[in-house]
Amino acid sequence: MTAGWGWPLTPTYANVAAMVPPDSLGNFYSGVGLDRADALRRDETWVAAQRADPENRVILVWRNHNLVRRAETIDAVWLRIAEAPVLRDGAAEPVFLGRDGETAIFAVDLSDLAEAEAQTLAAKHGIFEDLRTVGPLMAQRDGAVLAYARGLLYWHQRHRFCGVCGSATISAQAGHVRSCTNADCGCQHFPRTDPAVIMLVHDGERCVLGRQKIWPPGMHSTLAGFVEPGETLEEAVAREVYEEVGLAVSDVTYESSQPWPFPASIMLGFRATCAHGPMHFATDEIEFAAWFTRAELMASPEDESFRLPRRDSIARRLIEDWLADG
Repeated sequence: MTAGWGWPLTPTYANVAAMVPPDSLGNFYSGVGLDRADALRRDETWVAAQRADPENRVILVWRNHNLVRRAETIDAVWLRIAEAPVLRDGAAEPVFLGRDGETAIFAVDLSDLAEAEAQTLAAKHGIFEDLRTVGPLMAQRDGAVLAYARGLLYWHQRHRFCGVCGSATISAQAGHVRSCTNADCGCQHFPRTDPAVIMLVHDGERCVLGRQKIWPPGMHSTLAGFVEPGETLEEAVAREVYEEVGLAVSDVTYESSQPWPFPASIMLGFRATCAHGPMHFATDEIEFAAWFTRAELMASPEDESFRLPRRDSIARRLIEDWLADG
C-alpha cells in the first residue's frame, strides 16, 4: 500500500504545525507532520492497543534501507499492520512514530533478517532502497517520514547497551527511550541527533565551495562540520571555516535547518560573510576549494568536471538562495 495521506491531522497538532514558519518546512526530509503524541506513547495500554489494531500502519526498514514502491513515481510503502507478519508473530518490536489523525504509524527494524528473507518480504510490496538514492525523487512528506523512521531505528541499533554501566537496555515509551536493565543503574537514554553547521561563505559577489576526495566526481558543496562541546553555533561556523580553508568570517546568520539521518545529524544552515582572499586548505578534510561567482554557478555543467550538491541537501538550498539574491 503506498502513501495516501488522506487522514487529516488532529486539530491539536494542526494548530501546533501552523506555528512553524513556512520557510522552515522547505528542506527535504522536513515536514513529517505527525502528532508525536508524547503523553499517549507513555501509556503502555494505549500503545499495546495501537500495535494490535490491524488498520494502523507500519514502515519497514532493513539495514538502513526503506521499503518503497517503484512505479510511475517512487512512493513510501505504509503497510497495514494486518499485512505485516513480523508484527503478528512478535519477531520485531515496533517503534511508534506518531499519529496521522487517529491512525497510529509505527516503524520496524528488520535488520536481523537475512538478505534473502528481507527481499522475499519486500517483493510482496516493493523494494528496500537507500533513502539517499530515492529521497530526492519522492514526495517530500514521504521522504520526511522515512527519514524519521530510519533515524530513530538507527539510534536503537546503537544503544542496545547502557553507556554508563554496560548492561543491556530495553525499549520504553513506545521506542522513544531505552532503559538500562541493571536495577542499580536504571539510566534512561533518549534519542540523540548530532548537530552540524553548514554554511554558505561569501563576499557578496563570490561564494566558497569545496570538495572532499570521497565525494562523487565533480561534486562541490558548501563547508560544514560538527558542533563541538562548549561552543555556540556561530562559533562552530567560524571555527570550521577557518580550520577548513583559513578564512575569517563575520555576520554569521541562521538560514534554515534539515534533518539528515545519514546517519544521525541535524544540519543547521547559515550564511556568513568574508573578505575575498586566498585560502589554505586542511588537506585531511578538503581536496579543493575556490571562490565562485554567481555566473559560474549558474553555468554549472553538472557533470564530472563540476556539479552542485544533490538537490535534497540543505547545501543545495543555501547555494540556490544565495544565487536568487544576486
